[in-house]
Amino acid sequence: MSNNAVDDTPSDSSARRRFLTRLTIVVAGGMFIDGYVLGIIGTVIGNVATDLELSVLGEGLIGAAALIGIFAGGPLGGYFADKFGRKPMFTIDLGIFVVGSVLQFFVESSWQLFLVRLLMGVAVGAEYSIGWPLMAEFAPARLRGRCLALSEVAWYVGFVAAFVVGYLLITFYQADWRVVLATSTIPAVILFVGRLGLPESPRWLINKGRTEEARHIAETWIEEGPDQDDIFGEGQATGSFRSLFSARHWRATAFISIFWFCTVTPYFAIATFSASVLTQYGLGEDGLLGAIGVNGVALAGVVVSCLLIDRVGRRAFTIPQQWVCAVVLVAIGLWTSAPPWVILACFLVFAFANAMCTALTGVYPGEVLPTEIRGIGTGFATAVSRVGAGIGTFLFPWSMSDLGPGTTMLVAAGVCVVGAAVSQVLAPETAGRTLNEISGGSPAEPLATVSE
Repeated sequence: MSNNAVDDTPSDSSARRRFLTRLTIVVAGGMFIDGYVLGIIGTVIGNVATDLELSVLGEGLIGAAALIGIFAGGPLGGYFADKFGRKPMFTIDLGIFVVGSVLQFFVESSWQLFLVRLLMGVAVGAEYSIGWPLMAEFAPARLRGRCLALSEVAWYVGFVAAFVVGYLLITFYQADWRVVLATSTIPAVILFVGRLGLPESPRWLINKGRTEEARHIAETWIEEGPDQDDIFGEGQATGSFRSLFSARHWRATAFISIFWFCTVTPYFAIATFSASVLTQYGLGEDGLLGAIGVNGVALAGVVVSCLLIDRVGRRAFTIPQQWVCAVVLVAIGLWTSAPPWVILACFLVFAFANAMCTALTGVYPGEVLPTEIRGIGTGFATAVSRVGAGIGTFLFPWSMSDLGPGTTMLVAAGVCVVGAAVSQVLAPETAGRTLNEISGGSPAEPLATVSE
């Protein structure tokens, strides 16, 4: 869709629905790629380690390379999206990803593979801090939770798809691990084409003083009524990284960062190495099928949240699930000699409950911060979460080997407890509220109080 096409499109309800559908798909597509990239390495990490003669340390670094890149890419993408606009960065970051994805096919050494996946991680990190703010700023309040949570559904679809593709290519075609990794190029190219010609966020334009341009886009693509009025009520303000820790915004920053950290740290550690973990717990020689099952259950959990989040509310899918995760991980940690079917059942419950609250990690960052710091705030939370995911992925093989499965699972349970406690205090209820209402509370009030 060209810029001229945007100008000529009639601003009727059917056109707006088509536009929202398209935007939702291309934003969710970025998360699909993220899940795919992080999942596909889990299917070939054994082959990579053998072929490149990796140590345990090297295996952990390769597994965490994309996560390290996301740590840098999230804040950088958010900064550039807040400064130069959502629209240009939305395409540029995916172009970088396509280049990195193709390069995977040509790597010949461990350091080359590490650098390529680091580059891809930078692009994926930028995706969070560009795509989610763009989606939040276009979606109507009544559908915003579902539109944003769909990104997490796409992430799990990508993660599960990666395990399925990897399993099929390795089992039936004995494909080289480079070919398996480079399959991420196909969805990336399709998605790149789908993003061409999307309009700029009207909220960002108003924030930068480009009111007339913003008004035209809003009247064309945003539903008339409260959602349009809320956009036209957007003010002009200058944000910075320091603003995230101001008296007005530090609670929101702390909540989205800690909540995200505590949900993804145990999941990435367990899910990335789930095939070997399940095998170690006595679930057969080939744990890959079990890993697909665990991640498939996680997909079901995030779908449930996506379907009900705007109806039931945010807190109902944020807090109880984290306590459930803590309980089942404690059970696994204390009962290491449990029958294999009990262990599998606990892992399935963990995956389902963890995914339900993880859906909210794609919703809250776009809602609780104002336009001027929505990108950098999302990027900061992304970076914090990937510190946890990277630590979990990097240390998990060592912990399982040196500390043992029981201690490892108890540590993971402790992380879940921290996330549940912080969410209990700070998690806001934002369902049905406009973005200005959510981020416009008194700085003297706690975040949870402001949003309830």
